[in-house]
Amino acid sequence: MAVALAVAVTGLTLHTLVNATRWLRRPPADPAPVDEAVAVLLPLRDEAARLAPCLTSLLAQRGVARLEIVVLDDNSTDGTADAVRAVAGDDPRVRLLSGAPLPEGWLGKPYACHQLAGHADPDATVLVFVDADVVLAPHAVAASVAALRDASADLLTPYPRILAGSAGERLVQPLLQWSWLTFLPLRAMERSPRPSLAAAGGQLLVVDRAGYDRAGGHAAVRDRVLEDIELGRAVKRSGGRIALADGSGLASCRMYTSWRELTAGYTKSMWASFGSPAGAAAVVVTLLALYAVPPVLGLAAAATGHIAVALAGGAAWLAGVVGRVVAARATGGRAFPDALAHPVSVVLFGWLIARSYHLRRQRQLSWRGRPVA
Repeated sequence: MAVALAVAVTGLTLHTLVNATRWLRRPPADPAPVDEAVAVLLPLRDEAARLAPCLTSLLAQRGVARLEIVVLDDNSTDGTADAVRAVAGDDPRVRLLSGAPLPEGWLGKPYACHQLAGHADPDATVLVFVDADVVLAPHAVAASVAALRDASADLLTPYPRILAGSAGERLVQPLLQWSWLTFLPLRAMERSPRPSLAAAGGQLLVVDRAGYDRAGGHAAVRDRVLEDIELGRAVKRSGGRIALADGSGLASCRMYTSWRELTAGYTKSMWASFGSPAGAAAVVVTLLALYAVPPVLGLAAAATGHIAVALAGGAAWLAGVVGRVVAARATGGRAFPDALAHPVSVVLFGWLIARSYHLRRQRQLSWRGRPVA
């Protein structure tokens, strides 16, 4: 069994390498000026303490002929609107909106994005949704628009470089990029019209305005926890195309600043990543079998003198580590020593999925003071 698992992990690592070196799109480092009207849309809810780097980086954008920044204060209670005014000053490119009360049947993030899109300049042909924890390079918007057009896509995710500080973040956060580089057929995802074969990231999301409207916009995903992925599926259902790109040279994002924040964030949404509890269980069991069981078997075999099994277990562990290193190198992440603990990362990931389903059954999921359906 250990040999079979080692072969399977090695195959997946080769797929990671192919995705990273052949199929992963990379936006231009020096994009040509964008001769389109672009609206950058920033939803905020209780983000006063961390919005300044994001908004400052938006104000520093260059290479876009017509750029507006629309900010929505989604009923914050921490002085978010005042913090926006302090950073933006009287810059005419920035418009600050006050969010309407959340209607029945909507979740907070989709409704905030829906309002922003509705208030964007009618002449804007591209909408760029940005989260408050993202900091953009000065050419990021121009390069993202260029990558969207180059891919002939209606929706593009230039995935930012994920920053991790605490030990828990460093163990779990790199799994985001590693998972889609390892298990997602990138070019097949872009070419296939199947909505089930979709991936997107809401930290930095670039959409063609016409394609967004044709898909129904965020109204089509009003009650979805993973509104970014569901928006990608809506685009495909409407006949559009989606794409992923390496945005590590365009933006950075520290999604959480502690293990407590990370646990809360993953718990509120992981249950929505799988079709059912049975599907989630199958994914977890498979990941554990591939990446956590082999090193345990190898150590046990080494202790009892079964050298062949020990070598196979070690080979499986090493192949998993190599996959993590490849993903990190391709997306601007930290490779060592974090990748060496890949089996621990997978175990923690499985625990977060189980916790998410448990708290959902207990109806205890919430985010930013609002219940999560």
